[in-house]
Amino acid sequence: MMPARPPTPPARLPVVPLPTPHSPLPAVASILAALAGSLLLLFLVAPLAGLVGQGGASGVRGLFTDGELRAALTLTALTATAATLLGVVGGTPLAYLLARSEFRGRAVLAALLDLPLLVPHPVAGIALLLVLGRQSALGAALLALGLRVVGTPAGIVCAMLFVSAPLYVSGAREAFARVDRRYEAVARTLGDSRWRVFRRVTLPLSGRGLVAASVVMWARAVSEFGSIVIITYNPKVASVLSFDRFTSYGLAEALPVSAVLALLALVPLTLLRALRDEK
Repeated sequence: MMPARPPTPPARLPVVPLPTPHSPLPAVASILAALAGSLLLLFLVAPLAGLVGQGGASGVRGLFTDGELRAALTLTALTATAATLLGVVGGTPLAYLLARSEFRGRAVLAALLDLPLLVPHPVAGIALLLVLGRQSALGAALLALGLRVVGTPAGIVCAMLFVSAPLYVSGAREAFARVDRRYEAVARTLGDSRWRVFRRVTLPLSGRGLVAASVVMWARAVSEFGSIVIITYNPKVASVLSFDRFTSYGLAEALPVSAVLALLALVPLTLLRALRDEK
């Protein structure tokens, strides 16, 4: 006799999840988030839009008719450029060291480099005054050599460098960290020295990030006020000129200078966006 075939088990029906009642909470949260973001955007844009709207035209005319404004803008651009060049020369080795080396005290060094970002800027000006003033050892030594820092464009450069160099070091460090070390290792196996590898491999691959960090540093230097007004009130950079006209003549006289500074801030911002969008 043939053995009896076992009964075929019944086919399982697919499990269909039961519908859950729709909750209004996600929709309410989305509306509140959109409202909060819109209010913040309005808060950030409205003051600058009002500033440019009321003083932009007279500020642009002042570029051709106001000699003091042109001199302040020229001084601002030159000193910010000098501070940025000094920051690039001194900050690039530090950024590379922090990105590529592990050593005792690395975290302390990184914290010390970031410290100027946390110090109130008038306090930074006072600290620079203590170090570079004529009553300090360094200031007296510089005066003996015929070099005066306080009250000169050199003091402006020092103030700009102090508050903006940490931004360059941070950006350059990230740029170096993003470079694939395998490319450097291949160059080393081909006989290139460390300096040659840095020049021919690391710098080109990190170049866009280094330029972006330089632009950020330059923009931060241009906008500095608190430390400059303490260490060098005269000659005036553009931010100090805006403050001086506000305190001496009122809002109407300060508007054109402030509007020009707001408009010029678009230049580094546009350059940064171009660097990030470039393929």
